[in-house]
Amino acid sequence: MLDIRFIRENAEAVQAATRNKGYTVSIEELLRRDDDRRELQRRVDELRTRRNQIAAQMKGGKPAPALIDEGKQLKIELAKREEYLRSAEVEVNTLLAQVPNIIFADVPLGGEEDSVEIKRWGEQKTGAIDHLDFALKRDWVDFERGARVAGSKFYYLKGDLALLENAITQFALNFLIQKGFTYLTVPHMVNSRTAAGAGFAPKGQSSDDQYFIENEDLTLIGTAEMPLTGYHTGEILDEADLPLLYVGYSPCYRREAGAAGKHTRGLFRVHQFNKLEMYAFCTPEQSSEMHEKLLNFEEELWQAIGIPYHVVNIAAGDLGAPAAKKYDIEYWSPVDDKYRELTSCSNCTDFQTRSLNIRVRRADGSIDVAHSLNGTAVSLARSLVVILENFQNADGTLTVPEVLRPYINNREVI
Repeated sequence: MLDIRFIRENAEAVQAATRNKGYTVSIEELLRRDDDRRELQRRVDELRTRRNQIAAQMKGGKPAPALIDEGKQLKIELAKREEYLRSAEVEVNTLLAQVPNIIFADVPLGGEEDSVEIKRWGEQKTGAIDHLDFALKRDWVDFERGARVAGSKFYYLKGDLALLENAITQFALNFLIQKGFTYLTVPHMVNSRTAAGAGFAPKGQSSDDQYFIENEDLTLIGTAEMPLTGYHTGEILDEADLPLLYVGYSPCYRREAGAAGKHTRGLFRVHQFNKLEMYAFCTPEQSSEMHEKLLNFEEELWQAIGIPYHVVNIAAGDLGAPAAKKYDIEYWSPVDDKYRELTSCSNCTDFQTRSLNIRVRRADGSIDVAHSLNGTAVSLARSLVVILENFQNADGTLTVPEVLRPYINNREVI
C-alpha cells in the first residue's frame, strides 16, 4: 500500500492515478478519515500522559480524593477514546488498502486497447494449425480425462509434450541462474497477510481468480509472485546486498471466472499451470533500471527460443493495483494473425514492500522501504501454445527449438 504521508503530500496525483487505473476510492474521504484518526490519537496521547502523571503523584503517600476521582474518570475516558481510535484506524486502513499504486509519467492512459507498442522482433508467419488441434492429433494432451478428474479446463500433458514442457523449464532456469538469479521452490499457498501485501485478495474478499482453502487462512497461489513477495517479510535488507534476484518455480491455480470474452481455447487459459517467475528486491533508485533488465531477460530468453513478439507498454487502466508500470511481451500467433499475451514484467515500487515491512538499511545507517519487481520467465502451458503454433511442420511433426534440444535427448523433431 501507499504511505499515507505520501498520499497527503500528493493527493491530486494519487487521486488521478486511482481514477486512471479504474478505482473509485475517494482520496479526499481517506484524508478526512485520517484527520479524524490523528485528532483521536492526539487526544489519546494527552490522556495517557495525564494518567502517567497521576500515577506518579499517587506514589509515596496518601493521594487526595480529588486526584483519585480524576484517575477513575480518566481511566473510563481513555478506554472509550482508545476504542474510538481502534475503529478509526480500521476505517483508515480499509480505505488505504483500496488505493492502488501511482503510475509513472510514461504510462499511457486508457484501457487495454490504449497500450502502446514499443518494439517488435522476429518474422511473422501465417497459416498454422490451432495448437489444440495439433496436440490432439499427436495425442499429447487430454482435456476430457482432466475434466472427468477435476472439472473443465484441467488437463493431462502426455508424452513428448510433457517432455517439451520440462525442456522449456530447464532451459529457462539455467538461463536465469547464469544471469545471477537464485532458484527457489515456493509454498503453493499463502496466508491473507501475504496475499494482501502482494496486492491480491485476502481470504474473505471476493476474487474472480483465486482458490481459497476452507477453514484455513490460506489461498492457493495464482503465481509464485505471491510467496516470493513475502519471502523477506518484516526484514531489513543490507543495501550492499541489493539487488536480490530470485526465480521461483510453482504450479499456479486460477479460477479465471473473469475471463469471459478473452481468448481461452485449449492450453492458453487454464485453471492450473506451471510457471517460472522472476523477482527482484532493490533500492528505490535501482528499480527503474531493474525493470528494463527484467524485460531484457525476457526478450533474450524468447529470442533464443525463436518466437516472434512485440513489447507493449501497458495502459493505466489495465495495470492492476500494485504496478506503477508494466511491460507485456506478446507473441505472434500464426493461427490468429495477431499478437497474444506471453509474459509480463512489473515495477511495483514500494507498494508491496511497504505492506509487508520489507526495508533496506543504507550504508549510513538510515532505513528506507525497499522496491520490488516481478516478471514472467515462462508460463509453461502458454509457452507450449507458442511453440506448437510457431514450430509445427506440414507433415504433422514439430521442430524442437535448437536451444531446447539438449533438454529433450538432443531430438530435433518430435
